[in-house]
Amino acid sequence: MATEVKLPDLGDGIESGDVLEIFVSVGDVITEGQDIVEMETDKATVPVPASAGGKVTKIVVSEGDSVPIGAVLLEVEAAEGAAQAEAPAEPPAQEAAEPEQEAEPEPEPEPAAQQPAASSQAAPAPQPTTAAPAKPASTASSDAPAPANPPASPAPATGQSTAPGGAIPAGPAVRRFAREVGVDLSRVQGTGEGGRITRDDVLTAVRAASQSAARPAAASTPTGASATATAQQVAPGADLPGTPDVDDHGTIRVERMSKIRKTISKQMHASWSTVPRVTNFDDADITELERLRQSSKEDYAQQGLKLTTMPFLIKAVATALKHHPSINATIDEENEQLIYKEYVNVGIAVDTDRGLVVPVMKNADHMSIPDTTRALADMAGKVRSGQFAVNDLRGGTFTISNLGAIGGQYSTPIVNIPEVAILLVGRSRKLPVVMPDDSIQARLMMPLSLSYDHRLVDGGTAARFLNDVIGYLEAPSRLLLAF
Repeated sequence: MATEVKLPDLGDGIESGDVLEIFVSVGDVITEGQDIVEMETDKATVPVPASAGGKVTKIVVSEGDSVPIGAVLLEVEAAEGAAQAEAPAEPPAQEAAEPEQEAEPEPEPEPAAQQPAASSQAAPAPQPTTAAPAKPASTASSDAPAPANPPASPAPATGQSTAPGGAIPAGPAVRRFAREVGVDLSRVQGTGEGGRITRDDVLTAVRAASQSAARPAAASTPTGASATATAQQVAPGADLPGTPDVDDHGTIRVERMSKIRKTISKQMHASWSTVPRVTNFDDADITELERLRQSSKEDYAQQGLKLTTMPFLIKAVATALKHHPSINATIDEENEQLIYKEYVNVGIAVDTDRGLVVPVMKNADHMSIPDTTRALADMAGKVRSGQFAVNDLRGGTFTISNLGAIGGQYSTPIVNIPEVAILLVGRSRKLPVVMPDDSIQARLMMPLSLSYDHRLVDGGTAARFLNDVIGYLEAPSRLLLAF
């Protein structure tokens, strides 16, 4: 009797998710708790474990489908039925093992996005009958002397990485990254623990593919129109995301808008259309703060922590918010109320490959500089690996966006509703400053841009709040003593 495996509850307020990748195929035997699909919700991507074990008899969803909570993902036979189904395949010992290994790799390159990068390899394996393409990766060195073979064989990978059971040893974040850059993980040799594929392995495969594609273009293509045509064939597929297509003017690449990007789009449009935004610009002299940071960073390094200016900035903002309740508040238009938050939860806007993510640091006003540094390191690890939960992104009362990590000085950030203010930090730089004694000194200045909802926050309130933040940054001793 078939058992339905349904999409479980993914968190409060989440009604559906998009299927990013399916990890199993019809005929696979899975166990309860094994990851079967990767889902994308409003802000997070999460692997979904199977609620029952057995042999997969039917996969109901496809990659890219939007699936509501409680919908059926796949069907499995009971464990007894799975055992009976496997029994007839055991008598021919050697012949049964080989067909299964040949049949399993076929469903692995499922995502359509992998085809551009894998096409140079997938085509030679099944079609030609010559000895060179049929050789395994370990014999590639014997083909190296032939001038035509090297570009084709080392393209996106260095060897087979599929585990004995047919599963690819890679986590959800690495699978997603490989899918976005068009790399077939079954052809990537993992260098991690136990042969596990890492992000660097995928990047190595991409570089190898780009180099192998460039060599034949340079060696065999003459100048003129044919060179232009070859460049058009190689360059777009090597760097751009999406699948190839054409419009009225030439070749293009089309990528389906992800759920995260759709959520960001709706949130930004709602903010732009409802919030009368005003931005104040100012600078903080962090010369003394930088001296303190430089003198303390070795102590933090011994604990495995990297001390940056962000923990000081978060502490300054969190402390100032306690003295300016209207900036740590929200507007409830439906009930015509102003809601002042007694807690201070600071969101940190992070630019990722999948879009803007804002993990929230809870109760930031009660955290010391070391606590904040540890929390930042933990937050960064979750964001980079894509292992953060939906609750990690909720409950914020104020947002900080660090543009200085990328470059730039001032900007007009959009308020992250329902919050009423956001602070953007630019890249600090040395500027000549006239000091109280009229001397001119080179001082390290941090550019600050505070955007706020003018329905609740007046210009004077915003200026006083920003002055308090600057005061804490310019006198770090006050910041260390603040609670």
